[in-house]
Amino acid sequence: MITQEQILLALREVEHPAKDRDILSLGIVKGVDITDNKVTVTLAFQGRDPLADYLIAACKSAVKRTAPQCETEVRTIVKERKPTKKQTGLDLGMEEIEHIGKIIAVSSGKGGVGKSTVAVNLAIALSRLGYRVGLADADVYGPSVPKMTGTEGTIPDSIEAQRINADGEPESIDLILPIEKYGVKWMSIGYFAQPGQALIWRGPMACNALKQLILQVRWGELDFLLIDLPPGTGDIHISLVHDIPLSGAIIVTTPQDVALSDVEKGVNMFRNENIRKPVYGLVENMAWFTPAELPENRYYIFGKDGGKRMAEQYGIDLLGQIPIVQSIREGGDAGTPAALNDGPDGKAFTDLAEKLLDKCGD
Repeated sequence: MITQEQILLALREVEHPAKDRDILSLGIVKGVDITDNKVTVTLAFQGRDPLADYLIAACKSAVKRTAPQCETEVRTIVKERKPTKKQTGLDLGMEEIEHIGKIIAVSSGKGGVGKSTVAVNLAIALSRLGYRVGLADADVYGPSVPKMTGTEGTIPDSIEAQRINADGEPESIDLILPIEKYGVKWMSIGYFAQPGQALIWRGPMACNALKQLILQVRWGELDFLLIDLPPGTGDIHISLVHDIPLSGAIIVTTPQDVALSDVEKGVNMFRNENIRKPVYGLVENMAWFTPAELPENRYYIFGKDGGKRMAEQYGIDLLGQIPIVQSIREGGDAGTPAALNDGPDGKAFTDLAEKLLDKCGD
């Protein structure tokens, strides 16, 4: 028979990432009830906590590890902070992105095409061209930005700010401060998960967490905010494009003919009559292989000009062709992206950034 003490001990392992303390010592756990074969945990939050969904999922995982035979439920209570002096403001949730020039989604029809590699290097290339850039890693099930940027283990700070809620009343809200490195502001759910921790979230929970990681982050003034979407065209994508004012999207693919149907899904999603977001163009990743010792040679392992044919078929621009270069893979694994250097690999991303700027009219 599971006991309340065992459950509390398990919950003590759940830390609030922004406060670097466990939820028991923070007073967030308000009750544990064990009835028959069900464990109910009650959490109390002071105002709107941008990490509430993460903590709920972490609590469920902790209880399941201790009592796998039990049904688990996590209930929440929100205690509103004492209202402060009323201020004029924008609609709740949009203030932090009001000073961003363009919000661009980086999408792919399926995984394994190097979408995150393109997103990270494109962000750095835009920054090196003199633009203010941020990137939100929206791939909740496989966040890779922390590793690719060498920021693993870093926990973002948070600040308290004042906002006007939907009822026109002032309230306090915790905002997350993005990690800054290589001239880019980074935000990822990976900063709030333990190494190797699987984020087992249902669709609505994942959607809410992602919106918080975009709307409750103190981005400041940016020219571009890139959103690295999860692969595919599911609930998360539809929720984001409806709730976030995207300027447009780019789609990443590989040259094979088999990738055509996946590109079609991505293009059709953004062109759907209920979404209607411009597709700035297609990026062909893994376009050819160039060995380091023969930099002028090109070997078309996955076929030649597949991206060009795809772009023509769907009436969109081919923004760039990124080769398979060992240094690109090594840079991503080491946390030093290829776009930081001036070699052929870095130039490929600079060229991509310049074509995107032309397409955006900047």
